[in-house]
Amino acid sequence: MPALPASLIIALRASEPLRQRLVRPLSRARPARLPLSVDVPALLLSLKLSAATAAVLVALGLPLAAWLAFSPARWKPLVEAVVALPIVLPPTVLGFYLLLLLGPHGPVGRAVQSLFGVRLPFTFEGLLVASVLYSLPFAVQPFAASFAAVDRSLLEAAASLGASRLGTFRRVVLPLSRAGVVTGVVLSFAHTLGEFGVVLMIGGNIPGETRTVSIAIYDHVQALDYDSAGATSLVLLAVSFAVLAVTYALQRRTVSAWPQSSKPSS
Repeated sequence: MPALPASLIIALRASEPLRQRLVRPLSRARPARLPLSVDVPALLLSLKLSAATAAVLVALGLPLAAWLAFSPARWKPLVEAVVALPIVLPPTVLGFYLLLLLGPHGPVGRAVQSLFGVRLPFTFEGLLVASVLYSLPFAVQPFAASFAAVDRSLLEAAASLGASRLGTFRRVVLPLSRAGVVTGVVLSFAHTLGEFGVVLMIGGNIPGETRTVSIAIYDHVQALDYDSAGATSLVLLAVSFAVLAVTYALQRRTVSAWPQSSKPSS
């Protein structure tokens, strides 16, 4: 093999650092890390939406649950099926029909806009309406189950003493159903906190107005910002766990507050 010219050897050695940089293995290249951040406005908006939804469901869900628990109407199963629909319907299907109903050409949206001058789609008010309907069974079903479990003899005794239905419900049924009511409120709050499909269909993705924490996590994942998505998800997980832990603790305290019946001595 003929010897290479000295000038060529010197040129190859001089260009060695440049060649190494050009053919550096891709496995050594590390992508630039994106700044780690938690989307605080989206988290606060989700907490606000969840609290407002739970408050509305207490006002609307308690009368509806009382009717479902005590009404002898034959068509009650139809109402129960309508209330439970959000459990089995895909969120996108429910969001699509709500968008048609609440839109400017829908009956509800047109009426609200003509009366109050407010457009429901892509607003916080529209998110609230959609969240109330989407979380309705998570509040009404625990309410109704706890009401139905109340001993009917207590209701008859209250009626025999002259108490009205409203008074019996307020003084007898509600105190005995406290655990179920708390469960319904917390379930509706936690369910609203993790909404994605319905809020995206109704509210879109407007920062500061309709961008909830679940949509923010999705945006971080789409942008390959897994660190921020993980941090936001961890905060949401911690909040959900804390809410459920406090709820179970309150339920246990409520149950233990009632006097236990003593067993007869043998």
